[in-house]
Amino acid sequence: MIDDTLGGLLAAAAGRLDAAGIDSARLDARLLASEVLGWDQARILSHPEQSLSPEQHHALDTLVTRREAREPLAAITGRAEFWSLDFTITKDVLVPRPDSETLIEAVLASVPDKGAGLEIADFGTGSGCLILSLLSELPKARGLGIDVSSAALGVAKGNAERLGLSGRARFQLSNWDADVDGNFDLIVTNPPYIANADFLGLAPEVARFEPRLALSGGGGGLDCYQALAPGLRRVLKTGGRAYLEIGATQASSVGDILHGHGLQTLRVHKDLSGLDRVVEAVNKN
Repeated sequence: MIDDTLGGLLAAAAGRLDAAGIDSARLDARLLASEVLGWDQARILSHPEQSLSPEQHHALDTLVTRREAREPLAAITGRAEFWSLDFTITKDVLVPRPDSETLIEAVLASVPDKGAGLEIADFGTGSGCLILSLLSELPKARGLGIDVSSAALGVAKGNAERLGLSGRARFQLSNWDADVDGNFDLIVTNPPYIANADFLGLAPEVARFEPRLALSGGGGGLDCYQALAPGLRRVLKTGGRAYLEIGATQASSVGDILHGHGLQTLRVHKDLSGLDRVVEAVNKN
């Protein structure tokens, strides 16, 4: 006999997700149930006896099947949390990673006056999670999000509006700095840095479902840093700082690229796993 209570269905869903190789099977099952029922996690956990209607049962099964195929949870729900903010996510943008919060922390640690009227640029803005998180912390700053994908820019603009930041955020279609004018105090970027040979080792959630344009860094993973570096020097104010997210083994190579274009590495910031994650550099010219 099928147990159609919430507790029974969650146990079955978690079993399916665990068999599919998903480490967070039980949590993901609960989050999918929250999506179907419109309940928070506390209510999900405290009402295992709740019976689901046939429609709710079918809806949950559909979502579990999608997650079972390793579709990212954020892609299924259409949203993700980053820096305690909620962002809309589509197939056109990367799902924000907790590791990228290292970049936000690095920027904020270097800004002595949080009320300064800083000009910030974000190259490869995607969902807008970096630039909008910074604007949420720096109330007088203004930001420009740049992306080569018009679809991604649409997502970022929508997120700016939902977060009440559209008055201080603007967005521009450009291949890196090609169509960008201005002088910025701060530049942030999470460029594609996965080497082509490394794609086979990526989690299915990334390899199958996230946009390759936002992931592929070319043969050695450094193509986008090579393309970015001259533009960073051109649009960054003297004394301005750039913060570049990197792969865990790329700090030295990225530092060399930046140095070759007149930018000096100040420090390399590590993420919560102790891996190199962000190169902080200054334009001294």
